[in-house]
Amino acid sequence: MSQFYLDHYGFSVRPFSILPDPGMLFWSDRHKKAFAVLEYGLMTRAPLTVVTGEVGAGKTTLIQALLRRVDPDTRIGLISNARGDRGDLLRWILNAFDIATPAGSDYVGMFQTFQDFVLSEYGAGRLVVLIFDEAQNLGADTLEELRMLTNINSGTDELLQLILLGQPELREIITRPELRQFAQRVSATFHLGSFDPDTTAAYIRHRLQKAGGRGDEIDAPAAARIHAEARGVPRMINKIADLALVYGAAADRQSVGADIVDELIRDGLILTAAPEPTLPERPARLVLAHEQEVKRDAT
Repeated sequence: MSQFYLDHYGFSVRPFSILPDPGMLFWSDRHKKAFAVLEYGLMTRAPLTVVTGEVGAGKTTLIQALLRRVDPDTRIGLISNARGDRGDLLRWILNAFDIATPAGSDYVGMFQTFQDFVLSEYGAGRLVVLIFDEAQNLGADTLEELRMLTNINSGTDELLQLILLGQPELREIITRPELRQFAQRVSATFHLGSFDPDTTAAYIRHRLQKAGGRGDEIDAPAAARIHAEARGVPRMINKIADLALVYGAAADRQSVGADIVDELIRDGLILTAAPEPTLPERPARLVLAHEQEVKRDAT
């Protein structure tokens, strides 16, 4: 069926695979801003950068695009879905950088091993960046443990940069009173919201063309229907659009209309999630503003 699907529309690849693919990345206005925040964090050696968004908003794809642009002298450690108690975090981190954990090491020993690694990389002119995907799973205690790691420095230089990506609840965790010091270390934060109807239509057309199609294999009313059902979440848009193309091919249609989308919804192929919680718009904070805040708190 998959080959029939591709042959029917003349696609070279599936336009709406849910797997992260930097080659298919659609640069919506929100994604451009989020990527600018990530690049800003790297450029300024910000200790902590946070990007949040609903499941399927494109956070992981953004990180993959970022990794393709980083300087060769940057050492990247990527951790996904880390969980655990005190000490487990350091094991995750050492593993992310392929650092052997000394046999029988306790927390202090593992911390010293990691600190020695960071200092060694700094001495060699390399920047160490640690990226946590799905960081909302870390919890408040582990986030505070991460903040302590940012104290590894050399005079005025930040030797370790942290980038945290997570679902909207990550922002809620960070703003708790007990994590006030953590929040003060965050140099920039950005939230990826859902697409509006026009952006969804442009996104669908973009993916169709990237796959080798004309861009109108899903017509405008169908795109609007997909947007409404997906609530503008890119991953849900992909799921519905992919199934709509399958239904269209089975019906020998060259263009999918809203009736096809309605049909697959009636057939129960789509499980819809609750709406994304509304978060207040918060612009990225510059390092200078962060430093001024810290100074005020110290006086």
